Amino acid sequence: MNLIGYCRIIAKILQSQIVCHGYESAVFCDISFLFKENDIFSHDNSCKRLFFIMENKEKYPLLSTIDSPDDLRALPESKLPQVCKELRGFIIDSLANNPGHFASSLGSVELTVALHYVFSTPNDKLVWDVGHQAYGHKILTGRRDRFHTNRKLGGVKPFPSPDESEYDSFVAGHASNSISAALGLSVAANLEGRSEHVVAVIGDGSMSGGLAYEGLNNLSSTSNNLLVILNDNNMSIDKSVGGMSQLLISMHSSRFYNKFRYMVAKCLKKVGLLNEKRANAVIRFNNGLKAMLFRQNNFFEGMSARYFGPINGHDINELVRMLKSIKDMTGPRMLHIHTTKGKGWEPAEKDATVWHQPGIFDVETGERIVADGGSPRFQDVFGETLVELAKENSRIVGVTPAMPTGCSMNKLMEAFPKRFFDVGIAEGHAVTFSAGLAKGGALPFCNIYSSFMQRAYDNFIHDVALQRLDMVLCLDRAGIVGEDGPTHHGAFDLAYLRPIPNITISSPYDECELRCLMYTASRPGMGTFVIRYPRGKGSLIDWRCPLEIVEVGKGRKITDGKDVAFLTIGPLGKVMESVVARAAEKGVSVAHYDMRFLKPLDAGILHEVGRNFKYVVTLEDGSVKGGLGSAVIEFMAENGYMPKVETIGIPDMFVEHGTPAELYGICGMDEDSVLRKILKYKEQ
Repeated sequence: MNLIGYCRIIAKILQSQIVCHGYESAVFCDISFLFKENDIFSHDNSCKRLFFIMENKEKYPLLSTIDSPDDLRALPESKLPQVCKELRGFIIDSLANNPGHFASSLGSVELTVALHYVFSTPNDKLVWDVGHQAYGHKILTGRRDRFHTNRKLGGVKPFPSPDESEYDSFVAGHASNSISAALGLSVAANLEGRSEHVVAVIGDGSMSGGLAYEGLNNLSSTSNNLLVILNDNNMSIDKSVGGMSQLLISMHSSRFYNKFRYMVAKCLKKVGLLNEKRANAVIRFNNGLKAMLFRQNNFFEGMSARYFGPINGHDINELVRMLKSIKDMTGPRMLHIHTTKGKGWEPAEKDATVWHQPGIFDVETGERIVADGGSPRFQDVFGETLVELAKENSRIVGVTPAMPTGCSMNKLMEAFPKRFFDVGIAEGHAVTFSAGLAKGGALPFCNIYSSFMQRAYDNFIHDVALQRLDMVLCLDRAGIVGEDGPTHHGAFDLAYLRPIPNITISSPYDECELRCLMYTASRPGMGTFVIRYPRGKGSLIDWRCPLEIVEVGKGRKITDGKDVAFLTIGPLGKVMESVVARAAEKGVSVAHYDMRFLKPLDAGILHEVGRNFKYVVTLEDGSVKGGLGSAVIEFMAENGYMPKVETIGIPDMFVEHGTPAELYGICGMDEDSVLRKILKYKEQ
């Protein structure tokens, strides 16, 4: 059978029309009705997509009919367990071939289905925290047939984003912001008289972040009807045991109990005995009575909020019953559910850390497909070197906000468990805790992803730099990170750190220089030392070079030249060595300088460049506003030099998701774009 025949069969199955335009055309069938705006497709993958949808109709008979939550709500409740089973299977099948955040979304399947079944989304608002537990949410809200493009350039975004869907109420790339954001949404709805429910879903360790507690504190003192759901998948919780405990949960969620409670409250208000202040006192008394009777106390009940749970977050029918019972209650409420990260995929249930973002894997065997060989990742060089330094220097300790494996500080944890501190998703605390360690005589290596460090900016200025403390801040994932998108790109650290006094800012050219910078930073009297490096692999196979001190504030000349000065900082400079060679083939002689340090700048190099070159190109894997390029322009102006300076870096925009190579091209930071900038010399 020819391809037109296959298309006709598929069209009949889908009960859709495919308009054929010609047999010889590269794209001879108009099947764009299957795709939404910005979806990138070709003849080959369009046909594959047709077969994929046809297969899913057979494999996922219920899920394939759910194009929106309205379709889900049209189903009888008895069908929900099957919907959950299909949704979980769809996530597993999809992520086996197109990697993403795996275990968290598997653990939240039943909660996702229950929320969209009970609440009238998108009029009712769901705020997810953190966003990597929301894949099921995306699939149920009109993005099922595009989910194969998740995290790909032009495809489904990696985290919830209001720019993508009206069902995404708030951006959710970092953690712990859901309660504050949802409280604002709830209060705004009340102020404007809108009848809508607002739900904050917080989980995956986000309750360890201080912002969550700031939101909870305000929750008790602001008039609102917010429902907070704690999706507890990694902390110890007290099980509900005994008949009276189960009765308490049932009673507090029953319609009779809450109707009676509402009538009593209404009568008390009518006779002037229950204002808002007294209502809070009554809630506190009720919670205190419960604590006395059942010999247990609960932190959330101290926030003047009604507390329910914990309940089994994988029992879809119980979740629906509970949500229906508490949905229309007034005032702040908290529902505590217990889930298993990686639920439904045995390897992920056993090791949720490895399966948080596992890459490609075999659905049949459960085997992860891991690329072997090549150079190591920068994070692994960091982890190995930190252990090496810690063996020689007993003052060294490691601090990280909930990412020991991600930054490879788990190596220090294994070697020196008493000198390693995982403080949870609490970047501000990580920095100030490190400051206290430093003040007390330790030498902390505090490792935080570049974009997450934004959350600890004030802590770094006030608690570290101001006191000139000996501390090493290691910024992993600096620059373009790829498929995780704008919430995770380390775009701004060079720009936001450069104005801060009393600090050193560096970026290694390669893995060997990373080791040497770490060694230099560990020497006595080095003060506050920042080292930033990218995600992924470097360039050296043999990276275990001798540990040598790097002179602070000194760069180096990589290649001599006379026409153009090319100033780079960080590993991107090494990648661009080929550009210098290509420029030479075009007749342009390029002097390439690795600056190494953004602060202090190598004034000797810059004076040399200012005196001898009329054309200068700067390159940095960071915001072009405020970083190396801006610093070079400032230096030239302050010292009376007037070269033409071309700055290359991340543009004044939030860069979307895609492979690093694709995003470098979009930003004009790929080899061809940089070469064109350098070759402008010929036009001067």
